[in-house]
Amino acid sequence: QVQLVESGGGLVQPGGSLRLSCVVTDASVDVTTMGWYRRGPGKEREWVASVSGQRTTHYTPSVSGRFTISRDSAKNTIYLQMTALKFEDTAVYYCNEFHRNWRTISTWGQGTQVSVSS
Repeated sequence: QVQLVESGGGLVQPGGSLRLSCVVTDASVDVTTMGWYRRGPGKEREWVASVSGQRTTHYTPSVSGRFTISRDSAKNTIYLQMTALKFEDTAVYYCNEFHRNWRTISTWGQGTQVSVSS
């Protein structure tokens, strides 16, 4: 069973930057399309970005141009570089496999909290 450990969250002012990391165990980021997700206060979990084994990336429109997803095969880790952060980016961020039925995934890591506040 894939294990996921997210880190890198914190408190940042609007316009600031953070880089999130997700160490993946028992799955290879080289062959598995991986994604970042988030759950804001009072909201459902939503997909944020994904990266395929071929390094093809996709982003939800609200973060396109501000966030960059990447992966390090040697470390079996995926990253989310976040810039120009906004209040509405405040959420717990999670990583996991990405596929069309991602909402049925039952196993998630603990996530990492990102808080954007002045």
